[in-house]
Amino acid sequence: MNRYRRDREDIVLPCVLDDVVLLYHRASGQTHMVISPVPEIFEALADGVPAGARDVHARLSRTFDMGPDEDAVAAIDAHLAHLSALGLVRAA
Repeated sequence: MNRYRRDREDIVLPCVLDDVVLLYHRASGQTHMVISPVPEIFEALADGVPAGARDVHARLSRTFDMGPDEDAVAAIDAHLAHLSALGLVRAA
């Protein structure tokens, strides 16, 4: 599985609006509206340490009931790939 990392905090600026989080990407000038579990996955990468879906799963499972491990890891991997395609995280 791929590993991803977030850029510096000032590259993507989150804004929480109830259940929706806006992620403003300065480089592209685009704002992306996301809902759970995307903000939590994005936040799990906040330390800048490269992480794959299994790493993110381990981080999130400390706080959330993630359901069956393999299903959760597959879903996280898909979300990470989508975030990467949008330029909100990058391959490490």
